[in-house]
Amino acid sequence: MEKDKAIEKNRFRAVKAYHKGTLEDAIGKNLADEKMVPLCKFVSKTKNYFTSSGCAGRILLIQLPKGESKREASFHRRWHRQVSFKEAKEAIQGKTTGELWLKMEPFILHIGSNTLANAKKVLAIMRRAGVKRGGIIVAKPGKFLVELQGTQEMALPVKQGRKVLVEDSYLQWVIEKANSKLEMNYEMLERFERECRKGLK
Repeated sequence: MEKDKAIEKNRFRAVKAYHKGTLEDAIGKNLADEKMVPLCKFVSKTKNYFTSSGCAGRILLIQLPKGESKREASFHRRWHRQVSFKEAKEAIQGKTTGELWLKMEPFILHIGSNTLANAKKVLAIMRRAGVKRGGIIVAKPGKFLVELQGTQEMALPVKQGRKVLVEDSYLQWVIEKANSKLEMNYEMLERFERECRKGLK
């Protein structure tokens, strides 16, 4: 029994060290989502937790060359911030293929822990912050992984082939709505970070 516990501890330390290294590398290369960095850095410094991946939320234009097949999808534009009507319109009018969809995606984050009890603490913190989507997706000795996600999202087709499907007035409203949802998404992520700083060790 003691030998098994020692193996689990060593396994967790190795996994935590690996993800800490990948986080520092991503930050060093400016590949990390800026709004997610403070939370990930804090979690990385705790004894019992690590983050494996995360995105603070974004607005994007995605191309679907063959209908709605995700396998064929490619990013046309990505903004990890609010976007203006002008830049969205210019991006939509650019060269694209197939269907072009405008999407607002919420934050997603994976937090790993060393025990089931600590994974449950993440779920409790999630609930206190008002995050409604989340659960344990990996459960094995030395590694328990919690996935949580925001609920603010939207998606609509804006172009088919060369034909823009939305009038300027509607696109203006859609962009304002996407920006509003993104801001609410950020606020929820900030609440979660505050709760993490109070509850994770």
